[in-house]
Amino acid sequence: MKKLDMPIHVTKSFLPPFAEYTQEIERIWSSHWLTNNGQIHQEFEVRVREYLGVNNCSLLVNGHLALEVALKTLGLQGEVITTPFTFASTAHAIANSGLIPVFCDIDPYNLNIDVKKIESLITEKTSAILPVHVFGNPCDIDEIDRIAKKYNLTVLYDAAHAFGVKVNGVGIGNFGDVSMFSLHATKVFHAIEGGILTYKEDDARNSIELFKNFGISGPETVEGLGINAKMNEFQAAMGLVNLRYIASEINKRKSISIHYKKRFDEIDGVRFLPDFEGVEHNYAYFPILINSAEAGVTRDEMHERLKEYNIMTRKYFYPLCSDFDCYKSENDEHLENAKIIAEQVMTVPIYSELSIDLVDYICDAVREIVNKK
Repeated sequence: MKKLDMPIHVTKSFLPPFAEYTQEIERIWSSHWLTNNGQIHQEFEVRVREYLGVNNCSLLVNGHLALEVALKTLGLQGEVITTPFTFASTAHAIANSGLIPVFCDIDPYNLNIDVKKIESLITEKTSAILPVHVFGNPCDIDEIDRIAKKYNLTVLYDAAHAFGVKVNGVGIGNFGDVSMFSLHATKVFHAIEGGILTYKEDDARNSIELFKNFGISGPETVEGLGINAKMNEFQAAMGLVNLRYIASEINKRKSISIHYKKRFDEIDGVRFLPDFEGVEHNYAYFPILINSAEAGVTRDEMHERLKEYNIMTRKYFYPLCSDFDCYKSENDEHLENAKIIAEQVMTVPIYSELSIDLVDYICDAVREIVNKK
């Protein structure tokens, strides 16, 4: 196979028609209101709440600070059970909030936190569970809810990858006490940067809105501690425009995903995640797992050799959070599934503008590498 002249990157940020964005930001020049809950911010918040099908939501400057704000306003103490198979932000948000992340193993079928192993990690110090909807695939929300009620624990979902996902027709932001969505530029839906918190309790809004604005409630009143995590009008304008295109973006990614599955199903040693029953997916990522015994190459070898074709992939998530120097412990034998998956996983390119011809090229390259084992 001939090497491509231009690289195929793992993702490519969607940008709406330029004129539509400039039409929105013209209002900023008219009002001179750049941040602090401006008109565009307010409109975007309403549209997000409607699209996600939730009763309450707040907009923040990015997903990481949104997660920290959620953790800090819930008044949690002690330990929070989470997954090691996630982006660093998840564990860092816990630690930055004065809490201790306790890592639970994952289910090798769906790559989410293994609900059968959560209870063994609960102690008198446990205050919450923070599962991640990895790659946008929903966790076992019913079992997590059962465990949380049994032990009187708070549930916060890291839904960074899961914007637009539904379970049996219900928006994913309706589960748990709080959910966090990331609107980073690389996501299916973005606002350049940004974060969303959805939550059940109406009373939570006041705490979140205060904390994200230094605890300020009036010109001369600061009610408590806080940080600066406000979304600005330029971000809100991008989100407002992009929301018009989210349905078509997901549909395009779905077509690409279907084609990937058809092609990868024919290649030895390559496994991919299925579409799960009752779930409306957003096709945020396309991870594959390389079984070296069957494929004849390791994930690392595949990752490097695909560069020879100008195909960029990402070892996502590798390394595990539990292997970071700041969290590493000798007591990690219970994370056996996570360790195996972290050595096998690799995300291949997926974005709405990726042509089927390029998908075929990627799959042909993977097959060629496997056949040369």
